[in-house]
Amino acid sequence: MEENQSNNPADKPQDTIAQKKHAAMIERLSNLHQSRLQQAVSQSKANLKSDLDQLSISISELEKLVAENSYFLPSYEVRASLKTISDLKATLESVNYELLPKKKFSFRNKSTAAKKDQGNVVTIENENSGFDSVLAEKCSIQVRDSPGFRNKEGVILVKSFGSSKEGDFTLSDLNSCEVRVTGCFRALYVHRLRNCRVYVGPVMGSILIEQAEDCLFMMASHQMRIHHAKKTDFYLRVRSRPIIEDCNSVRFAPYLLRYEGIDKDLKDSSLDEETGNWANVDDFKWLRAVQSPNWSILPEEERVSAVNISNLETPSDDI
Repeated sequence: MEENQSNNPADKPQDTIAQKKHAAMIERLSNLHQSRLQQAVSQSKANLKSDLDQLSISISELEKLVAENSYFLPSYEVRASLKTISDLKATLESVNYELLPKKKFSFRNKSTAAKKDQGNVVTIENENSGFDSVLAEKCSIQVRDSPGFRNKEGVILVKSFGSSKEGDFTLSDLNSCEVRVTGCFRALYVHRLRNCRVYVGPVMGSILIEQAEDCLFMMASHQMRIHHAKKTDFYLRVRSRPIIEDCNSVRFAPYLLRYEGIDKDLKDSSLDEETGNWANVDDFKWLRAVQSPNWSILPEEERVSAVNISNLETPSDDI
């Protein structure tokens, strides 16, 4: 007996319709799967970014804790703690670079940026604006939200602290500026300065400098750490040995700053005695027994004379 086979032409369109429906269903399922996969990846990236940001905050808090207590810790413990913090920051930066897309650095438009009250601050600015972002693009630095001066060029910046109870201060992204800070405060953070002159009264805790070129710093503190500085002179009074990393052509000399009331500020900050540590610099990237080629003592004939910032011209208007 012969099998009955359908040769009805009407069956073929039905087969075609079924095939199209099946293909459409497969496509919808594929799109749904892809959408869910993308959502999962996006959520994972968001969670990872949040975790990395939290780690960065924790490292900053740890660094601040060490800075605030450096006066009470033995020198070797301070050095070991700062080395650990440096390693943590380097590891975090490497992870950020590998796992997250890098964002291009950009400055806010000066004409549209909101101006914030910074207390007793006087600012003189010229008509030139804009900052060469070469320094900014070298590496990623998380700038703290503490009060300070940021994104300025060719200006004189003046800040007076009323008491040592006041907290952190930040100098960030300054080009061809002169900074004058009087009074004593707890900690100073300096990021990306070029061709600047910075005169600072006593800091009761730590000073951290990251990226400076062709600058002059005159400052006193209990602990000093300098990263990525070159062709820069430091006039220091410091209770512990200054620490440098990834620096070259940096020179050191004793603290020569004067202003009305500085003797009391130095005494209140326990920085009234000259320790001579300005000349005892530790280069963490130079482990040999011989002198590091990255730093030197500034020859006396090349040093500036004592600077009295009380006598320098300042604006007559008070803010």
